[in-house]
Amino acid sequence: MVAQGGFEQPPQHVDTSRANPARAYDYWLGGSANFAVDREVADEMSRREPNVVHTARENRSFLGRAVRWCVDHGITQFLDLGSGIPTVGNVHEIAQRRDPEARVAYVDNEPVAVAHSQQLLSGNPRASITNADLREPDRVLSAPTVREVLDFGRPVALLAVMMLHYFRDDEVLASTLAQYRQALAPGSCLVLTHLTDDDPEVDMAAVAAATDRATHGAHPRTLEQFRELFRGTELVDPGIVFVHRWNNPDAATAAAHNGVYGAVGRVL
Repeated sequence: MVAQGGFEQPPQHVDTSRANPARAYDYWLGGSANFAVDREVADEMSRREPNVVHTARENRSFLGRAVRWCVDHGITQFLDLGSGIPTVGNVHEIAQRRDPEARVAYVDNEPVAVAHSQQLLSGNPRASITNADLREPDRVLSAPTVREVLDFGRPVALLAVMMLHYFRDDEVLASTLAQYRQALAPGSCLVLTHLTDDDPEVDMAAVAAATDRATHGAHPRTLEQFRELFRGTELVDPGIVFVHRWNNPDAATAAAHNGVYGAVGRVL
């Protein structure tokens, strides 16, 4: 299999026998770092729920608005967990456009995402990529490529965007987030998004079922379950909303349904 316009050969250790969420997401966003197996599963998801491509793009727009909000409120350091494959509107590009001194540590363990990130970040001393599993906070937080970029004595925005629904176990998810939160200075932020079944107009259950063929299966959560992930923080306005409505001046003209919650919480 050949990546669509990307690698002629997949990087070492890439599993091309099953779809990967990062590569499927890349495909929906119009990227080239994906393989036939990723496109097949991504297309199956969009057949089951036609809004899913729009959802991916609205999620990406939320990310950009949240990063700009953080910089405008004095947070210029970012720890991006499950950062995925670089595409239009990467965190370091948005943040450093706002403040050239902004610093970003990306974390992912998907080989294509890591390889692309290494290429993109070459020569950028204020951004790094760490090859690690976000489910291992101790390893992530102690990695030189994180510690040399971020100063945890100052506020950091921890980003986990379209990632947390790949945790099946609520307790494991809660304890993992708690470990990260404990490492953050007061005034830091959690920037999170998550699939939900709460919107009756979007069949996220069908989308999640299609991920059973991928390397990671998705697990939608309710509003209250998502709210629990912000324990120890204070939600900033407008609180938890569907991603297209978060601090979006164009929300009135955006599609009303997308099945993804988003919010930003200040660490107390």
